Amino acid sequence: MIARITAGDDLDLGRHDPAETFGWHKGEAKRRFVDIRDEVAELQKVLFAERTRALLVVLQAMDAGGKDGVLRDVLTGINPAGVDVTSFRAPSEDELAHDFLWRVHPHTPAKGQIGVFNRSHFEDVLVVRVKGLVPDAVWRRRYDHIRHFEQLLVDEGTAIVKIYLNLSPEEQRERFQDRIDSPDERWKFRRGDLDDRKLWPEYMRAYREAIARTSTTDAPWYVVPADRKWVRNLTVAHILHHALTRLHPAYPPPEAGLDGLEVARLPDT
Repeated sequence: MIARITAGDDLDLGRHDPAETFGWHKGEAKRRFVDIRDEVAELQKVLFAERTRALLVVLQAMDAGGKDGVLRDVLTGINPAGVDVTSFRAPSEDELAHDFLWRVHPHTPAKGQIGVFNRSHFEDVLVVRVKGLVPDAVWRRRYDHIRHFEQLLVDEGTAIVKIYLNLSPEEQRERFQDRIDSPDERWKFRRGDLDDRKLWPEYMRAYREAIARTSTTDAPWYVVPADRKWVRNLTVAHILHHALTRLHPAYPPPEAGLDGLEVARLPDT
């Protein structure tokens, strides 16, 4: 069963197997994935036409967790005009001069859009915490700010799903090695990735608390097994399909008086 984290759960990430398959078989899962992905594309088309609600998808993971793979595989076939992807990197000097959510709010999706955050405002309770970039009292009060910020978005018509791609340290090691050994993948790797890898236990504690403290009924977290890409893709597709279906999007009514209307030919020029 896909792990939807309930508000107030005493979360133990160790109980979530990164190699979980949910009993799915690879061949059938890949076929089912294509079907659900197509259904997601159809739902997005209606959402775009309706233009009254939006969907925000937050993707978080350790390095090599598969965030880019989700964007590439799951969102294939969706009208790019209706999807906006934002990748949050280290904040600029101007962004640091403002509150930590200042740089995030302008990238939330407009009505009719699916917005995807590749990393997100949660970096300010993850990497900031692990690397001691601000005092403990500062990042600890951000959990409340995040919940209130996300509730604001929900109240104004944006559905939110937050996805943690749960990667094992051994799978990360193999993916890092593949990047180093592949000339066309090496550009993705930086030595600093190994420094972050050494902090794995600290990051797991930070993720555990961040997910437990900010998963709400209206903006839930999902823990997605990420060691097997085919499982990851189908799981995320299920989550997006469920989120869009719950919105019940509908095409807006057509303008009155269109029955029998014929478009006249233009005169030859």
